[in-house]
Amino acid sequence: MNDGGAVLPEQSRGEPLLRVNDVVKNYGTRRALDHVSLTVGAGEFVALLGANGAGKSTLMQLLTGLFTPDEGSIVVLEHDLRTNAIAALAGIGVVYQQQTLDLELSVRANLLFHADLHGMSRRAARPRIAAALEHYGLSERARDRTRTLSGGNRRRLELARALLHQPRVLLMDEPTVGLDPASRRDILDEMVRLKRAENIGILWSTHLVDEIERADRVIVLRRGHITFDGTLVELQREANDDLAAGVIRLMGTEDMDAAA
Repeated sequence: MNDGGAVLPEQSRGEPLLRVNDVVKNYGTRRALDHVSLTVGAGEFVALLGANGAGKSTLMQLLTGLFTPDEGSIVVLEHDLRTNAIAALAGIGVVYQQQTLDLELSVRANLLFHADLHGMSRRAARPRIAAALEHYGLSERARDRTRTLSGGNRRRLELARALLHQPRVLLMDEPTVGLDPASRRDILDEMVRLKRAENIGILWSTHLVDEIERADRVIVLRRGHITFDGTLVELQREANDDLAAGVIRLMGTEDMDAAA
């Protein structure tokens, strides 16, 4: 990935681009999220850490408008997702855990389709697509079918797609699943670049402890409850400098394997 990228107008770090307020979500008699509140600010990289079953996927489904909370609210760029979903979702870019590209379309066609969905004119979309392909090292693959790309390049394409409409909030739902160590590192490096150069607020969902080390803030989710929300330094202090052990305790000793 290249280091270039337009710098957007300055916004103060910590500005609440995304606010989750006292959210509850039930599936029948099971409570998946229990009064969860969090924020993501401009230029802030927030890691959401939890084992499988902690509620991370449910939260991402609520943030992307797939489901609505039973209680509480989600506000994106001052737009309530329940009452003004179109405006709220326009401010969000998403890279899903599961692959969502059309593998039969070309690399460029996948991006054009996304631009169409967001109501972008082709005149506006084409230079953005060209810049994105260049930045993510995909220019020479633009005409290739997406199925011919490696796993790492598919993730790059998904990230380019998520950013094409210039969202202010980026949701990354366990985006390194199945990637090799070099591709994982590249994606994390890009998160740091995006928050610094473009002042984007990032919520990064993961169950891997080593992926929280680049984050400005860490939120630990356990069985639908937030058990920690603070900086990595604060987390290390609470863990008596044994980060893995501290995270396992916050996630629950029953979730030790998932934290490894």
